[in-house]
Amino acid sequence: MSDATIPIAFSCGTGKTVTDSVEPMLYRQLGSSDLHVSEISLGSWLTYGGGVGRELAEACVAAAFDAGINFIDTANVYARGAAEEFLGEVLAGRPRDSYVLATKLFFPMSRSDQGLSRAQVLKQIDASLARLRTDYVDLYQCHRYDWDTPLEETMAALTEVVHAGKVRYIGFSEWPAEQIEEALALPGVEKFVSSQPQYSMLWRGPERYLFPVCAANGISQIVWSPLAQGVLTGKYLPGEPPPSDSRAASESMSGFIDRLIAPSVLEAVQRLRPVAERAGLTMVQLALAWVLRQRNVASAIVGASRPEQLEENAAASALSIDPALFARAEALVSGVERGA
Repeated sequence: MSDATIPIAFSCGTGKTVTDSVEPMLYRQLGSSDLHVSEISLGSWLTYGGGVGRELAEACVAAAFDAGINFIDTANVYARGAAEEFLGEVLAGRPRDSYVLATKLFFPMSRSDQGLSRAQVLKQIDASLARLRTDYVDLYQCHRYDWDTPLEETMAALTEVVHAGKVRYIGFSEWPAEQIEEALALPGVEKFVSSQPQYSMLWRGPERYLFPVCAANGISQIVWSPLAQGVLTGKYLPGEPPPSDSRAASESMSGFIDRLIAPSVLEAVQRLRPVAERAGLTMVQLALAWVLRQRNVASAIVGASRPEQLEENAAASALSIDPALFARAEALVSGVERGA
């Protein structure tokens, strides 16, 4: 297919560029739960409580709500609790039923506080609730698998906090396939409704096994890094230093991006630009819409550092795009995507 024949994107069934109007946010059911989450969600890794200043962070949260985003994801370890504290403060004035709130536990909060033991589950949920200034979280996620704690103990503890009313539903992030199936087979415990994997055009590993097993068991994906740490925005150019206001140029936020800015990757990403432009999309919207093409994906987490980014991100929700466009994009990054 030549660029001249690339189909345009459609917004709510009407052919137009996405800049013509901002369509309403769409929502998807989260696994077997009764939660309905916005297709674009607001994350707080590396940003709120740390990498982004307070005034801008508050503006980003406000912009997220204005764009129809109702799902906010955080973790106790983000900025060592400061991300949860920030969200607790800025969300305090909003009705609790106006947003879906998710947090996580596993990584060290101190030399002695880490993992998924019963003691840690009970301790960390109380600490998170205090920082978040709420009586419950809608989704409590195991940030990684704990090889030092019996799975039965972890699942029983998670069930305990659900029965106590502190957690509505449970999920996991980046768990091994065998352990997912073991957890699903345990009797008398709460079942997972969500999975949080890394997933983007540059990281397609979850398609192999994770998506099928989750879809078969009432588990949805909440994907992180759908923009590959910002690389899929196209702002990083081969042979040029990163923009001064970008994540790669930030001392506090650049630690995870080095592996994604190899020249071959950046060159492949630039080949996507004419595809997006011909379809009336920004690079961001192309990348997010590509992720959302998977029905098992309930939401794509974005980490905005400026409020105007949220409007652009949110516009990807209402798009219906010809699969041929995605096939063209996939072909252009074939061979450089990680995990494929």
